[in-house]
Amino acid sequence: MGDIHVMREEFLPPKPPPRRHLISVGDLTRDDVERLLATARSFSRSLEREVKKLPTLRGYTVVNVFYESSTRTSSSFELAAKRLSADTMSIKAAGSSVDKGESLKDTALTLGAYDPDVIVIRHPQIGAPQLVARYTAAHIVNAGDGKHQHPTQALLDLYTIREHVGPLDGLHVAIVGDVLHSRVARSNIQALTLMGATVTLVGPPPLIPRGIEAMGCEVSHEIGAIAAADVVYVLRMQRERMQEGANYVPSLREYTARWGVTPERLRPGQKVMHPGPMNRGVEIDPVVADAADALIETQVRAGLVVRMAVLYDLLTTGPVPVKTPEPLEVA
Repeated sequence: MGDIHVMREEFLPPKPPPRRHLISVGDLTRDDVERLLATARSFSRSLEREVKKLPTLRGYTVVNVFYESSTRTSSSFELAAKRLSADTMSIKAAGSSVDKGESLKDTALTLGAYDPDVIVIRHPQIGAPQLVARYTAAHIVNAGDGKHQHPTQALLDLYTIREHVGPLDGLHVAIVGDVLHSRVARSNIQALTLMGATVTLVGPPPLIPRGIEAMGCEVSHEIGAIAAADVVYVLRMQRERMQEGANYVPSLREYTARWGVTPERLRPGQKVMHPGPMNRGVEIDPVVADAADALIETQVRAGLVVRMAVLYDLLTTGPVPVKTPEPLEVA
């Protein structure tokens, strides 16, 4: 009987590893970031080959669910999964059951019935990724929730800076523009300070959140503060997230005059970044956007290998489990 018991134990299927997610930069350690960036670098070398597709995630399924418009993030996640040979499915809110009033909970339950391995979600409400994690057995990647977090954008920005500027420790980055409504700004402040960089936020007072210095950054309302930075990271005015009727700046013309990033306000050698989409002639001068020191197209290319690294990492090693607060019940 003892031998039979041993044999039964041997042939039992292995216990599945604990689910791991990437919902916030705050859930990552410095070691996690280093591992992800190193993985991204190895994938970048593999993409230099004539045959770019790798068999790494064959048999896995990645579902991309986007409730907000996206070009760069959605296309790079889809291509990242395909380059790793995963099966993919992409769902946009427009034209889906969301248009018929289906709640996010019911959408999550429906997707969960297909037993996907990873769900990548972008949603206008904070807490949406946590809710999907609650109702599915998939690994969750936050592709942007409201003005809260966008962790893969921060990771690709770190990758871009390290590869094209230099070590992150001791680097000075100025983030200019609409910080108040920007999930990219919040994620980048966390990521950059975690890796030892100094961050200065620059913009009009109504667009800089009160008390944000508690995140470890500095604040200036003068555009001249960007002169001391190694990297100038430009944000657009996110009018789709602004309260109707609120006057954050007198006019876009005045915003451009006082806080627009122009050639005259930059010193030679400063690198310029932008998460896109750009409003040329508003927050960034077209000459700056197209200059040799602009890393904007480089960021897009980095997005592919970094998101490949994230998918691979979740399904093999995985960043630390999310310290998940109670998710919001969002519609």
